[in-house]
Amino acid sequence: MTPEDLCDAVLELVGSRAEAETSAREGRYALTRFANSVIHQNVAEDNRFVRVRVVSEGRQAAASTNRVDTEGLTRLVESALEAARLRPPDPDWPGLAPPAPVSPVDHYDDDTRFAPPESRAAVVQAFVASAPDLLGAGYCDSGGFDVCFANSAGQRALARYSHTAVDGVHRTATSDGAGWQTADTLREIDGAAAGDAAAAAARSGESGAIDIEPGEYEVVLGPRCVADIVGFLGAYGFNAKAHAESRSFVRVGERQLDASLGLFDDVADPRALGIPFDAEGTPKRRVDLVRAGTVEGLLHDRRTARLAGTESTGHAIVGGESFGPMASNLFLEGLGAQSIDQVVGGVERGLYVSDFWYTRVIDPKSLVVTGLTRNGTFLIENGAVTKAISNLRFTQSYADALAPGAVLGTGDDGRLVDSSTFVPSLRLAAWRFTGGARG
Repeated sequence: MTPEDLCDAVLELVGSRAEAETSAREGRYALTRFANSVIHQNVAEDNRFVRVRVVSEGRQAAASTNRVDTEGLTRLVESALEAARLRPPDPDWPGLAPPAPVSPVDHYDDDTRFAPPESRAAVVQAFVASAPDLLGAGYCDSGGFDVCFANSAGQRALARYSHTAVDGVHRTATSDGAGWQTADTLREIDGAAAGDAAAAAARSGESGAIDIEPGEYEVVLGPRCVADIVGFLGAYGFNAKAHAESRSFVRVGERQLDASLGLFDDVADPRALGIPFDAEGTPKRRVDLVRAGTVEGLLHDRRTARLAGTESTGHAIVGGESFGPMASNLFLEGLGAQSIDQVVGGVERGLYVSDFWYTRVIDPKSLVVTGLTRNGTFLIENGAVTKAISNLRFTQSYADALAPGAVLGTGDDGRLVDSSTFVPSLRLAAWRFTGGARG
């Protein structure tokens, strides 16, 4: 049965007993892992997955399964209906998504979905061969899925997507460096280039890292760090549920970020990955969140849109009634992009940070986050990277870090990070480091 067949079967089993929405996904995911410069694991999974949500007299419940025979689908529907009967009515239930056309997007590649292990092994081999004197570790994955959504109100949407990445480190006896790429087609992944980047960072710290005193430093943050910032902005700042509950720093209509910055969410951008509808079947559309530093909008699902008297932007997620809508394809843009050498060259004394790790929110309202640096942190002196720095802990408001006047430069190295965020490097006026890696 295709995903469309599965959705039809589920709606037929629910019948007139409740309103219902269902989604089905069929596809393959494969993973090749390596350590000590040797592949040690290759796994692949073909899977079908079905989810249903039923609503009767305002009482709703959801269930999911990967058992897609008649007995499995029947059990899925009956368990959801029984759970709904036991729940109280939901006063904020916004109703099912009405029929609406979904614009097609093409973030799919058949060869990537069905890539053999030899194709991923070739990427790994190129990564490792880029620095044969170092030890490489990481993974290369690939996969693709067909997706269908349907509900009893008549909305139906079909899409497919693929995804692939290489993510690894090269290690010396005293230092690590990371290299990574993400795309929707495996042929776009350059294992050698990712390996070269990892090796260069590792070798830069090979002579040993020095300790520096905690404090505020001017910084140049690499794309992975910036992606972490933007991800938290989307989840905790531009989330309409958080905003409605006064848990967000965002004030629509005010200039809260630097005038050089723009932020939008758009699955139709050719650099994006994913599908053009959300968990409620609502078509995704471009949302301009920030223009020239001024907050222009929020991300909505049907629930938050109903409460705000507006329309969903197509950013519902499974479980969104608890957390709220989520960004899916964020793009950060900065004016006057420069090469990374030019960005670093403007710093008299500061730090270059390649990557953040273990970041956690301390205060959602002000978006204060704590975390660690990793995979290469370096001192910048007189416009040049000079010495490796021991990993540091930071405690910093992500919103304040991008506030008006705080962004001193933007790199021309924009790239896709973690499938959902496209960002460049940023030079920021201040970043608050509060201790070493141990505290």
